[in-house]
Amino acid sequence: MDRDIFKTLCAGVVFTKKNFTPATGFLPKEENTKSQPSKADGLDKPKRHKKKKKKNKNAEQRKQEFGNLEDFEQLSSYGVLPRLIENIKKAGFAEPTAIQKEAIPVMMDRREIMACAPTGSGKTAAFLIPVLHYLREPRNNGFRALILAPTRELAKQILDVCKQLSVGIGFRCHYIEKASTATSKFGPKSKKNFDVLVSTPNRLVFMLNQDPPLIDLSNVQWLVIDESDKLFEAEGSQNFRDQLATIYKACSSDKVRHALFSATFAFDLQQWARKTFHNVVEVTVGASESGKRLAIRDIIRKGIEPPVLIFVQSKDRAKELFSELIYDGINVDVIHADKTQLQRDNTVASFEAGHIWVLICTELMGRGIDFKNINLVINYDFPTTAVSYIHRIGRTGRAGRPGRALTFFTEDDLPNLRSIANVMRRAGCPVPAYMLKLGRPSKRERKRTVPVKRKHISTVRHDGTQKSKKRKVDQPNNVNTGESSTLNDKSNETNRRGHQKMKPKKGNKNKKTKISKTPVNENIEA
Repeated sequence: MDRDIFKTLCAGVVFTKKNFTPATGFLPKEENTKSQPSKADGLDKPKRHKKKKKKNKNAEQRKQEFGNLEDFEQLSSYGVLPRLIENIKKAGFAEPTAIQKEAIPVMMDRREIMACAPTGSGKTAAFLIPVLHYLREPRNNGFRALILAPTRELAKQILDVCKQLSVGIGFRCHYIEKASTATSKFGPKSKKNFDVLVSTPNRLVFMLNQDPPLIDLSNVQWLVIDESDKLFEAEGSQNFRDQLATIYKACSSDKVRHALFSATFAFDLQQWARKTFHNVVEVTVGASESGKRLAIRDIIRKGIEPPVLIFVQSKDRAKELFSELIYDGINVDVIHADKTQLQRDNTVASFEAGHIWVLICTELMGRGIDFKNINLVINYDFPTTAVSYIHRIGRTGRAGRPGRALTFFTEDDLPNLRSIANVMRRAGCPVPAYMLKLGRPSKRERKRTVPVKRKHISTVRHDGTQKSKKRKVDQPNNVNTGESSTLNDKSNETNRRGHQKMKPKKGNKNKKTKISKTPVNENIEA
């Protein structure tokens, strides 16, 4: 009977499975009550509560599984050899850095990792400690760990740290100096009495491309790529992408695990790692105040193209940063409210004439001066508002000229990070997805534009004594910075750009030469 009524009412109507919704109004009263679950059945709210509880439980398990490494003594709970822990302390690592706390437990669990941390944060030890722990002891099975670096200097630096950590354990750590001598050492006819290989891609690929290959990587169980963002750049003849593809195929063991470490990660590199690696864990550690100091020194060491403008949030911090950079072999000066108008005019004129390469200033000072032809703007201290950010970076890339802007941020700057990321996204710049997913600041936080309270930049105490111990913590033994080039190796970088290396000049307080005053433009378009 019910079926006949349904046919009559639905005559000429075509139902599809996708859009079909049962007409419960035509069902008998008994069936209608059964089709709607009641709260007493325990299928409505309690079911959702159970699901949520299970999700939280999994999150706690993951946190318990990896966790943070608060002290190097905790490595004994992972089964790390006591001699390796002793070598870590002797190498100058007093306590784990932020990246070591996050990355070491992940690699101890044999998970593939993509770790991003600032320069000088201890990335080298972050991957060497778990790799040496996994190798456990020397074996005559050929290379079981391969570490790639973009430059020879960085490769040798990693090798030195690896040897320091291997004292008393017996790991054979090697570096390819020449392909001809490496063939007899590591070729097919060798005794395979080696464990760790640190190399640049060029020489390694040359040996792999020979017929037959001059080196065997089939037993490699850890492939680590340090400064991977540089290795994945494809510029001219140094096409690291093709070289890495050759090395990746040569490490053919089914037990091989991969690790990428770098100070920055490009978007295409992140996408490649997510597709290529198995169940990769992404670890990102923000910069600290000491990390910013190391990062700006690294930028200068690699070579800058003057003029460069650096923004800080106060005149005291401008003075401190100036006192740190004045002895780094560059022409740097500072402009702030404590200087007289004549001193400020002289500084600006020298900056525009090219006698000063890097100028440090506060935002208030920077807004009142019309700087021209700035090649690079560095926001050493994160701007408090999006308007402030626009004013700062607006100093470069004017009148159709190319320009770059770098912005440092720490965990204290996260409340203001999303607004700046939206400005960058609207301007067409690539922005990491996590920045856009950050929580919105409250109305009170948006109205509050008070600068973040930061630690002192200067390594000199207020009483005039030097913080030698703290500098040692920032960069223990000068071997775990994760960077390759030394100052001597890179000293001619700026000269190649057409700028002669000059001794840093002191302030222009006693300068008698008259310099015409630069017109001040108060109205600056954002």
